[in-house]
Amino acid sequence: MTTRTSTNDDTSRAPHPYVGMWVTADGYIRQELLPNGRYDEARGERQSAYTGSYTVTGSHIDYVDDIGFTATGDVRDGVLYHEHLVLYREAT
Repeated sequence: MTTRTSTNDDTSRAPHPYVGMWVTADGYIRQELLPNGRYDEARGERQSAYTGSYTVTGSHIDYVDDIGFTATGDVRDGVLYHEHLVLYREAT
């Protein structure tokens, strides 16, 4: 079963625990998982380098970029392994 994050039409539900900012150790790549099932990824000085939608199934994330490119990620022990990237939750 696929679990989609809450949408603008469903504001009463709490956002998925993966919602928020994820960053590489060097801070070069910053991927924000938004509560409406969208993501926005910055690379260096390039804001919104990649944008699209995502769905979460358990600890697995499927991404579809706005131009149709697909990717996957898995969260293990609080770390997001997104294709060849390793991203960590940004401290709030």
